[in-house]
Amino acid sequence: MPRRDDLGHPVPLPDRVRRVVSLVPSLTEALAATDAGLLVGTTAWCPPVPGAERLRGTKNPHVRRIVALAPDLVVANREENRERHVRELRAAGVPVWVTDIRTVPGALASLRRLLDACGLTDPGWLAGAERAWAAPAPASGPRVAVPVWRDPWMFVGADTYAHDVLTRLGAVNALAGSPGRYPHALPGDVRADLVVLPDEPYPFGPGDGPEAFSAPSVCIAGRDLTWYGPAMTAARDRLMRALER
Repeated sequence: MPRRDDLGHPVPLPDRVRRVVSLVPSLTEALAATDAGLLVGTTAWCPPVPGAERLRGTKNPHVRRIVALAPDLVVANREENRERHVRELRAAGVPVWVTDIRTVPGALASLRRLLDACGLTDPGWLAGAERAWAAPAPASGPRVAVPVWRDPWMFVGADTYAHDVLTRLGAVNALAGSPGRYPHALPGDVRADLVVLPDEPYPFGPGDGPEAFSAPSVCIAGRDLTWYGPAMTAARDRLMRALER
């Protein structure tokens, strides 16, 4: 019987998965940290994996080359990858596992499901991530705004993994009540105690971002806020320290 991915789609898999293409950087890291030998292809944005072919980006994967690699499974994400590429791969007979991750518990459950589908036993990093995020959220924290792009300015909104991470750190997301998962807003209209500037997807940094806001700001590694996988094991502590500045 086929297993089902996060969207409930049946995914036919062989008795043993031996060849995987990952189109999601954080999931590439998770698979590489568990069994790098499975990966035969990744995107150009993924961490480098020895022996794995680069297959362009998350939004423009080299579909024909992926099909030619004959993977047992392609790993994708509902937010990061385009539905039409998933449809094209499935039409070519390639099994695709689509993740849909919007909360920390959802990430842990999704990762466990994916690893199990690949025939991988629970790795130490997954247990470490579960322990790290089992800690209760502080009773109160700063009101924060987290831009993810500029020109136009876009921010982390509700119903996103990053929003749930902020909530579990005790922070209040200033844009949570705005429409959309990544609402548009002008910096001058944002009311926050602290502006958190991740270095991805837009490469915010000390010289690019803080000048647009009247509130204090802090620069962080974007992977701490948006990557699910091994990065989760230390992300909570680093983000807590950042919010205390």
